[in-house]
Parts: sequence; C-alpha cells; structure tokens
Amino acid sequence: MSLFPNLSKTASLLLFAAVLTFTGCAGSQQARTNEQQAPGSEEKQFADGPLSTNPSELNRMVPNAITGEIPQTFFQAINRDTRTMSGEPGSDYWQQWTDYNIDVELVPADTLIKGSSTITYHNNSPDTLNQLFMELTQNVHQSGAVRNQGAEVTGGVNLHRVAAGDTDLEEMQSGRSRQGYLVDGTLMVLRPGTVLAPGDSIEIQVAWDFKIPQQGASGRMGYSEDNLFYIAYWYPQMRVYDDVNGWFTDPFKGNAEFYHGFADYNVDITAPEQWMVASTGDLTNAGDVLKDDIYRRLQEGHSSDEVVPVVTKEDFGDVTRSTGSGTVTWNFTADKVRDFAFSATKESMWDATRSDVGDRDGDGETDYVEINAIYRSSAPLWTDAAAFTRHSLSSLSETTGISYPWPHMTSVEGGGIIGGGMEFPMMTIIGDYSGRPAQSLYAVIAHELAHMWVPMQISTNERRYAWMDEGTTTFNESQSKKEYYPESAETFEQSDYQSYLQITGTGLEGPIMRWSDYHYNGFAYGIASYPKPASMLVALRGLLGEETFRKAYQTFLSRWQYKHPYPWDMFNAFEDVSGRELDWFWRSWYYETWTLDQAVGGVRPVEGGTEIVIEDRGQAPMPAPVEITLSDGTTLTREIPVETWLKGTTRATLSIDHTGEVTNVVVDPERKFPDANRTNNSWEK
Repeated sequence: MSLFPNLSKTASLLLFAAVLTFTGCAGSQQARTNEQQAPGSEEKQFADGPLSTNPSELNRMVPNAITGEIPQTFFQAINRDTRTMSGEPGSDYWQQWTDYNIDVELVPADTLIKGSSTITYHNNSPDTLNQLFMELTQNVHQSGAVRNQGAEVTGGVNLHRVAAGDTDLEEMQSGRSRQGYLVDGTLMVLRPGTVLAPGDSIEIQVAWDFKIPQQGASGRMGYSEDNLFYIAYWYPQMRVYDDVNGWFTDPFKGNAEFYHGFADYNVDITAPEQWMVASTGDLTNAGDVLKDDIYRRLQEGHSSDEVVPVVTKEDFGDVTRSTGSGTVTWNFTADKVRDFAFSATKESMWDATRSDVGDRDGDGETDYVEINAIYRSSAPLWTDAAAFTRHSLSSLSETTGISYPWPHMTSVEGGGIIGGGMEFPMMTIIGDYSGRPAQSLYAVIAHELAHMWVPMQISTNERRYAWMDEGTTTFNESQSKKEYYPESAETFEQSDYQSYLQITGTGLEGPIMRWSDYHYNGFAYGIASYPKPASMLVALRGLLGEETFRKAYQTFLSRWQYKHPYPWDMFNAFEDVSGRELDWFWRSWYYETWTLDQAVGGVRPVEGGTEIVIEDRGQAPMPAPVEITLSDGTTLTREIPVETWLKGTTRATLSIDHTGEVTNVVVDPERKFPDANRTNNSWEK
C-alpha cells in the first residue's frame, strides 16, 4: 500500500500525510563529485591512508548485539531446524497450505456480497491441532469493533453456516466448549471436535454475506458511484500457523495490514450481465462470458507489445454474453497466492498489452505476462496505465532477480474508494490521480506492483513488521522510477532520505522494529514503515557495495519465495552473503532512532601536508568517505572505516601528504548515507 503525498492512500492516512511536506525535496540534494583528476594523482588509492584517533575520547554510544532483541521462539525454530542463522530456511522448514473453492455473488443494487466456500486445510506442521483460527476482516465494520481509526459501520459478516467435516458447528456460548465456533471481532475460532494430526487435512464449509462498505478495510475495498466495485478481504480466511509463533491471532484494527498463508483457489464469481469482472487468478472461461469481438481484442492485446483497447465507451452495455438469467458467472483459478480479490465494473475502459519478464522457466525463451488496465473516463491519466504497468512489471522482475510468476497483472482505477493504492495478488486498486503529474501515477503503480514480490511471494507479517514489505517496496519502486525517468534518477532515493530525515530530532520518531499497530503516532508509523527502511537498504548498498548488496538482496528474496521470513531471516541472509557481521547496523538503524551526523571538524596545514579532522556528531556509526580537492585540481579519496567509530571515538584525523594546498573537503560526496545535517559535511578554503 502506498502512503505518502505522491502515493497517498486512505483518508485517515491523508490526514497525517498532510504533515509530511515533501515539496522541494526531490532534486534538492544533489550528489557532489569531482571527476576531474590530474594525471599521476593519488585519487586511485582508496586505502584509508594515514589515520589517527584520540583513544581517550570515548564519549559515544556503541551499538551492542541484537541477540537479546530476538524472541526465544525464533531460536527455538533454529533448534528445530526450520530456520538457520545463515538466513536460509532450515532442512525441516514447513508451512501450512489451504485449498479454497468459493462461490460468490455480487449484488450491486443491494451493495451485497453472498458467498459459500469449501476450505481444505492441510496440516503440514509436526503439531497436532485441536482448534483452528480464521479471519473475518469485514468485522472491522461491526458496531463496537476495536479499531485504531474510524470506519463505516455495516454490520460485518453474517455467518449462515459453519461446518467441519460432515458436522455443522454451533456458535459456542463459552470458551470452554469443546466443539463449535466463536467469533471475537475479526478472529474466528473453530473447534471441530476432533484433532487435526500432522499430515492430515480437514474440510471446512462456510456460508456468509455482508453489506459492502463504501470505503472498506480503510479504503482497501468498496464501491464508487454505481459502476465500480472492488471486493477484497471478503471471505473467511485461514489464519497463519507458522514455525516461530504458532497461530497468528492479532486482530485487524484498520491500519496495519495482513499476514496470510499460501493457498490455491477456484472461485466462481457471479455478477449481473454487462459488468466486467477482473480478478486474482486465470480467467478460465473468457470465451464463454465475453462477446466475441471483446474476447478477440483481449487475445490480441495479450499478444502485443502495444497497448490494445479491449473495451471502449462504445462497448458499454455490450461486453458480456446474455445468459437468460440476467447474471454471468466468471471462473478464476489461482495457485500459490496468499489472498484473492476481484473488481466488477460496467462503465470502464479496458486496455491490454503484455510485459517481458525474462526467462522465468529456464528454457532460454522470453516469457510474457498479460497486462490489463481498467479505468473510467473520469481518470484521464489512466490512458498510460497499461504502459506503466507493463514497464514496472518488467523492471521489477530484473531488480528482484525473480521473474513475475503469475499469468496476469491488472491495475484497476478506484477513484472514490482510495486515494493512493492497495495491492492484492495480480490485482491493484489505485486512485484516479486526476490533476496530478503522470509521474505520480507511474510511481504508485510501480509501488503496488512491487508488492507482488513482497509480501505476495515473500510472505512477511505486515501486521507486525509493515516495514518489511512497505520499506522493501518503496526501495523497489525507486529502482523502477530511476529506469523510467533517467533524467531524475538521482532524486528518487534522495527524496526518500529527506522524507525520513524530516522526523529526526522532532521527538515523534519511533524505531522501525515497533509492531505496526503500536507506533507512537501515525507520523512515526509512516516514516518507520516506508521511507526509513527504504533508505536503510540504500545505505546498506552504500556500505556493502553495489555487487555484494545486489547478490545479498536477491538471495534473501529467492530463499524465502513462497515462504514466511521474519526480520532476523533478512538480517542473517545479508550477513551470510556479505560475510560481514552487521549487528551494529541493525541495532543503530532498526532498533534505535539514532541519527547520522558526520562533519568536517577542521583543516590545518602541517609540515609536508595537511591534517583533516572528521567528526562523528551523531549516534549512528557509518563509514565516512571523504573527498579532498587540492589547489591543482587533484582529487583524493579516503575513507574512515566504521570500526573507528565502533571503538567509541567521535574524532579521527586524516594526514594527507601532498605538495599543493587543500581547497575543499567533503564527507560522503556521493550521498550514500542519510546524514541528518549536511551543512557541516563540507569545508572550503
């Protein structure tokens, strides 16, 4: 989900996003480098050079190990060989799996969803389960529901049948009952009356309905006007049972998002004739539900590198076949996805093309993914949406090192439901962005599509560690923007730096590692979830170097594809691939709110050269790359290693042997790191 002003989302988030004034950030911090080097100069000597410190000046905080911050349940998983300290899944890693067969009907006139499902839950764990847990997200709209922000009250989910195996379950009147079900807000407990042994499965049947909120689940689903529905978080869903914490039972309160397990889906969606349905999964009966000319254009678009109009204004009211019943049933199947969403529109344009995602099956041939953009005439910027979606998907496949794995990617305009964007497997809902620059729409499309990797493939726990998916996605978004807008490439990551730095020193900031629903305020949540963790990946790249960072980053993603990583799996993967102990980095940037402030403390000529004092005035230690310019134009490069600051000192002296005069000194000239005060980073004679 996108958060900040150029990617604003729900109305409540917009309220505090208004505080985040980013105007003027992009492009205001340009890297300062000097590529003019005199022949025979020392610029190629990247060794640290003569360096001295004052060992008596040990007056800074030194980051300690994070071992004490890691829950014992994580170490227990390592002892059970389901995880490792190298950041790889263990030899005995397991995860649960679910098969969903769902029949759902959308009744637009009544803003109503009616559904029934057969759920087959597979117990792949070594544990015997005597009760099961499910999620009823729509119950956040019940009267009296526990929420951390306002929501429309629609009554939540009405359950008409709950059964396990061949036994209908009654609602339990007491938590001591051995059989039945109990609903507590967004959590449902099932006690089938029998245990579910390791390796066994159980079949659950549920029938339900609910009134569709206009902006449901904090603007992640709902309806607009009388011609658009976006249906998400709409079906009773199995909660995650994993190898670290067992059952995940945290409630949905409206802000922090979701933690879902992987599943296979077969879904029949019934809607009135002439409503177009787009959905997670592969449309198996397109030729049966679409008129011949619409179906032909759709096939043409999905085989073309150009954008093909599939449905235009002239086609409204003549898109689907007539069935005699007044409704049409669309069938979709999806494998290895952690959620399912669909849209239904009756006055939207539909553009189609395809995207090159590389060789995803290893046969030496280029593979393509079907691209769809669905939008109304009230969103004129969306005429570029299919092209934006196509490029983003291709770019993100390259950035992550993982080719997009599913058959299509569909972007749906949802003005009136959402201001920014929200992601679901193969589907996004994004605001109309009317009156905004085209780059804003590209950015939010790239952001939501980046979620197709984290958390849709690398399934993190968003409800506790929103930064793992939002921060990673914000970083990935910047990589796509740099490619699509190369003339502005230097500004995107620097803008994330500035977005994060605006909270430092205000007293409002909280650490990244706070659970998502328990940040001190909305501002702290936003910064700790989006630009700060994205900035930390940029800083980590500056620390490790481009090649090592890329290898470590892509290794982490590939190791945990279709699995459930925790933060310490990511930390361990980076340390494993880089061969470096980075506890000081995780402690300084993820567990604390320390800031970086490196400065030129002084420049003084001495016999045969110059001494340059570099000071570390912040709390977060990082290497200090230094660029020194001499009067003859020679540029020297030195670096004070992070180990200097880790010893506890705050000052270091570079001794430069030269015959000329030092005219300029700059700390971190390439702006690799998020220095909170760049006014003291340079000295000029």
